Amino acid sequence: MAKSILVIGEIKNGGLRKTTLEGLTAARALAGKTQGEVLAALVGSGIDAAAAALAKHGPAAVLQIDDPAYEKYSSEAYAEAVVRLARERDAGIVIVGDTSQGKDLAPALAVQLDAALATDVVQIEAQADGFVKVVHPIYTGKLNDEYVLQKKPVHVVTLRPNLFAAAAEDGKTARIDKLAWQPAQAPRAVVREVVATSSGQVELTEANIIVSGGRSLKSAENFALLEELARVLGGAVGASRAAVDAGYQPHSRQVGQTGKVVNPSLYIACGISGAIQHLVGMRTSKVIVAVNKDANAPIFQCADYGVVGDLFEVVPVLTQEFKQLLGK
Repeated sequence: MAKSILVIGEIKNGGLRKTTLEGLTAARALAGKTQGEVLAALVGSGIDAAAAALAKHGPAAVLQIDDPAYEKYSSEAYAEAVVRLARERDAGIVIVGDTSQGKDLAPALAVQLDAALATDVVQIEAQADGFVKVVHPIYTGKLNDEYVLQKKPVHVVTLRPNLFAAAAEDGKTARIDKLAWQPAQAPRAVVREVVATSSGQVELTEANIIVSGGRSLKSAENFALLEELARVLGGAVGASRAAVDAGYQPHSRQVGQTGKVVNPSLYIACGISGAIQHLVGMRTSKVIVAVNKDANAPIFQCADYGVVGDLFEVVPVLTQEFKQLLGK
């Protein structure tokens, strides 16, 4: 009997994170070759609504572990629950989003399951011989490397956000298995509080459109120009390391090697020179638009479209044109 593919869901502010649905898309593609059923798992407290929503996106079943003990994330408690699930449901592949939580959880799962681990994966394929092949960016994103994971009973993989299409509702509702589980012992560490630093903004790693600014914005107040453009486009605001170091934006908005790696459909870089540290974080964007008054700025070498001009003149015009185009 084919082993199952287990997608570990993640909940934020009571709703499903987009990475959960992206994991389902990858799992379906794998199931087409392995013939294993796709299972989705949610761990938390008071998550009936999230489980019901997940059940509409195509898994064979949703495994819901719902208990007050799981209200706040703990790698120790969550790993124990997921490991038990993987063993009881005979999972051959466990898929986790490459988010902050996923990066913390996946290694713990791999150790306890004695599994092969691949992180920050941009492609995944099940081969006929039972091996799993993945693609992982190397050398700050300049190259993609292919790896064939060691043949183990279980493979744990984290998927880079915003690269796989989110699974759509398929018109059916999967069964929901509610599991009355609790941690074997009280976890030694839990997340006490999550402080939102960008209220109302789409999470950068999940944003389909990002408008980023560099040190050329000259002040935090001037980022209002980018905020307005991002609002019109329904996107998020990012920043270069230089802008963050200057105090114009919080670190949570930093795009780059020491910030976040993003993969939006549209990335608009305003006043960003294009240092390699920044390019690492956004070079895989599907369309890159650069606005910079320096015609020789490195950012133009990777941009699909470039505007040589003063961002303080160009951005308001872009905003106005998009307002008219989108009827806003």
